[in-house]
Amino acid sequence: MEFAELIKTPRVDGVVLHRPFMPTVEGTLCLTGHHLILSSRQDNTEELWLLHSNIDSIEKRFVGSLGTIIVKCKDLRVIQLDIPGMEECLNIASSIEALSTLDSVSLMYPFFYRPMFEVIEDGWNSFLPEDAFKDLESMTDEWRLSDVNKDFSVCPSYPPLVAVPKDIDDDTLRKAATFRHSGRFPVLSYYHKKNGMVMMRSGQPLTGTNGRRCKEDEKLINATLRPGKRGYIIDTRTINVAQQAKARGGGFESEANYPQWRRIHKALERYEHLLNLFDISFDVVISSMDRWLSKLEASSWQTHVKEILTTACLAAQCIDREGASVLVHGTEGTDSTLQVTSLAQIILDPACRTIRGFQGLVEREWLQAGHPFQQRCAQSAYSNSKPRQESPVFLLFLDCVWQILRQFPCSFEFSESFLVLLFEHAYASQFGTFLGNSTAERLSLPEKTVSLWSWVNRPQELERLTNPLYEANSLVIWPSVAPQSLLLWEGVFLRWNRSSRCLDEAYEEMVHIIEYNKELQNKVNSLRRQLAQLETEDPLLQTP
Repeated sequence: MEFAELIKTPRVDGVVLHRPFMPTVEGTLCLTGHHLILSSRQDNTEELWLLHSNIDSIEKRFVGSLGTIIVKCKDLRVIQLDIPGMEECLNIASSIEALSTLDSVSLMYPFFYRPMFEVIEDGWNSFLPEDAFKDLESMTDEWRLSDVNKDFSVCPSYPPLVAVPKDIDDDTLRKAATFRHSGRFPVLSYYHKKNGMVMMRSGQPLTGTNGRRCKEDEKLINATLRPGKRGYIIDTRTINVAQQAKARGGGFESEANYPQWRRIHKALERYEHLLNLFDISFDVVISSMDRWLSKLEASSWQTHVKEILTTACLAAQCIDREGASVLVHGTEGTDSTLQVTSLAQIILDPACRTIRGFQGLVEREWLQAGHPFQQRCAQSAYSNSKPRQESPVFLLFLDCVWQILRQFPCSFEFSESFLVLLFEHAYASQFGTFLGNSTAERLSLPEKTVSLWSWVNRPQELERLTNPLYEANSLVIWPSVAPQSLLLWEGVFLRWNRSSRCLDEAYEEMVHIIEYNKELQNKVNSLRRQLAQLETEDPLLQTP
């Protein structure tokens, strides 16, 4: 298929661009195979380059011969294009709809993108499992790197190489895989250098209604326990949901078969409804504060952030404070499981709070661990079609990281800009990093696309993403999950609302002034008390 077949009108003059709280721009609109471009001859006006893959939905309106297209984007932008001529408007809208909903991955922009920068480091080779295992080997000899999944036949969503206990052979792994959802047998997620405890992740056990058991699975996870130690299984589903899963062939670990493990159930359901949350982005100025806060609460986004952080803190506490190993799973083990394991590592491991360490974490715990980015990020807040596999799982994770970053601003080498960049590229990108749903689906990408990490790890980009307040902190950091400690991530959800940004900046400035005045007042009061004390001690200083 040729892109030209989908572009009915490649160029229209006299198009007017409207963006919230920004001046209008008139120029020429051009459509290419991958971009919507609006170019103006006005001085000091930037061109608009919008990837078709970033477009979530469009709306058409007509007033006489003037047509209007409302473009709603996956990065939460909403723009309006006024197009002269009804036929031109219909053609442009039809072309955008076709180009923004291409099914074939090979037609996406990363396969056509050619970098204009020098590739100093090939990001596709920056975070290989072999290299991560070398770091593990320097700390312990109790684990090995297994290639049991080298042809992806044991578990399609796992990478070819996985870290498993040294005493467990590949035959045991194969049998354990048949007992876990989608073959996702327990593998190493994190090794805590301080006390040798570990965190593993997997899919749910397939116990079913008959209470099926698997000796190989029991042997595998028991191999991670130290003599006389117990472990914790954190199931990200409620006990009722886990019980219901038995009727569909799933289930959970019974205490009779796993006596050395204590099971804890949490309620981390996959969040699917973003529209209510994003609607408030444009309601913050015109609504009363009570109404705006009610909408925020109704979205339940902050509740999900709190529950995820709480569960991650629980996993970290089991490992660091109780000296116990942990196994985390939900149903598939590709969504809430990865949120918990990756956030627990940020809490426990200072290396994950560096720019490069965080890249490695995203590679290890999300890309290589089989989070289905292609499915989860196919749509965003404004899509008109009914959600199927879509869910902002990765965005929720990034929001949780931002909450911790805000509470510990000096403990992270990267700034908020790095998190926003990852959010943007997960939904629409010129790079191939987030294409596909698993390592198996990305096998050919290194030869055909550029890695996002190749761009990020350039010196000038690293400088832009670096947090100027950073001071290396080797300690475990414990974030607060109290309601007053968790804020709406304005850098994402209100980023295109400049009016609210200005209000927020004005509010912060007012807070700083108030705090400064309080500090001055305290100093004045202290000086008055000192003077009063001196007056009582020396009669010559007493006021006549």
